[in-house]
Amino acid sequence: MQFAQIRDRVETDAGTTGPIDVGALSGMWINSNPDTNAIARIVISESERDLSLQVYAIGPERLIDWGSTRADVFTFTPSSRVAAGFTCVFDFGFAETRLEGMLAKGLLVLAQFHAFKDKSGRADYFVREYFALDHGRY
Repeated sequence: MQFAQIRDRVETDAGTTGPIDVGALSGMWINSNPDTNAIARIVISESERDLSLQVYAIGPERLIDWGSTRADVFTFTPSSRVAAGFTCVFDFGFAETRLEGMLAKGLLVLAQFHAFKDKSGRADYFVREYFALDHGRY
């Protein structure tokens, strides 16, 4: 078995293969910063073990719905079957945004990589924000 680091070297068998449980990522995630000027909320849903994200960002008058996209799912270790994070891309034509999210201490830590393709002179930029699962209690 080839590996790039010792962590990659694991034995696999019927107990360590199969679908990844994405349940911990599913739900509506709300930005913990009420003054954000970026992403306000993310709806993560599961369909036949696939993960999709629908993103809503702050706009001048109301939230901007980015639509939905499929996400690639990652676990914490090569032998785990529980989702720990994801990556996905939203292509707006004039710009592309790559999202990388991971669960940490009950929060969704979201890294955002924004790259402009329209020759507008705007610099590509990075944002990291924290999201809490909407528990619907209040």
